[in-house]
Amino acid sequence: MCRWAAYTGEPVFLEEIVSRPGHSLIHQSHGATQSKTAINADGFGVAWYGEREEPGLFRDILPAWSDPNLRSLTAQVKSPLFLAHVRASTGTATSRNNCHPFVVGNWTFMHNGQIGGYDGFRRDAEMLIPDPLYPHRKGATDSEALFLIALGEGLRDDAKGALERATARLESLSRLKGAAPHVRMTAAFSDGKRLFAVRYATDENAPTLYHRWSEMRRGRAVVSEPLEAGECWDSVPPGSFCTFEADGVTIEPFEPRCLARVA
Repeated sequence: MCRWAAYTGEPVFLEEIVSRPGHSLIHQSHGATQSKTAINADGFGVAWYGEREEPGLFRDILPAWSDPNLRSLTAQVKSPLFLAHVRASTGTATSRNNCHPFVVGNWTFMHNGQIGGYDGFRRDAEMLIPDPLYPHRKGATDSEALFLIALGEGLRDDAKGALERATARLESLSRLKGAAPHVRMTAAFSDGKRLFAVRYATDENAPTLYHRWSEMRRGRAVVSEPLEAGECWDSVPPGSFCTFEADGVTIEPFEPRCLARVA
């Protein structure tokens, strides 16, 4: 499974999360400890918000640890909100279009996990993407499909509800035509103002998700794995939807399974 990290708060250099910590995202790309795969070498990406509404985006298919351009970029770019991801493919090709994060307008999305048996209902999933959003379908991943379906479900106005509905629709297809585990996921996404994250699974093995406030940086990191040993990180429980804003964190139940059973 993939590894990812996000940050929101006072502007910091991207390297403060991506490359400098002892267990940074780059370190996790070849030494993950809380993942089914220790090596995450099927591409990487980083999206960051600055003075313009739409985020900057840099993605490539190289392993994150071997790309000097990534280290140079993270050492020079400062941002108050960014998302970074290292990919371990669950079956789709290694290509830039399949690397996270995905961007549509001012929205950025990245995902870790799988929709069980996706190859068996990929065409059905594609049909759930509304026609106006389908031109943004550049790759072949279930992650990008989930993002576009959520946008079609009203992500801009109802982030939690839209992602619940989109997840429920894919979960229903997995139960009908796919395989267990039907959904295992963490995801982070943003509109450039708020940072959202979710942890969910249809079994007992939801991927890990943590967050931590830094007084020194005046910001919060949201990660797949803690970035430093010995630090106190808050673990997000399974079945949770998190909203991170300047004044704190809101954690609510995330319940697409109920919707999937009704569908």
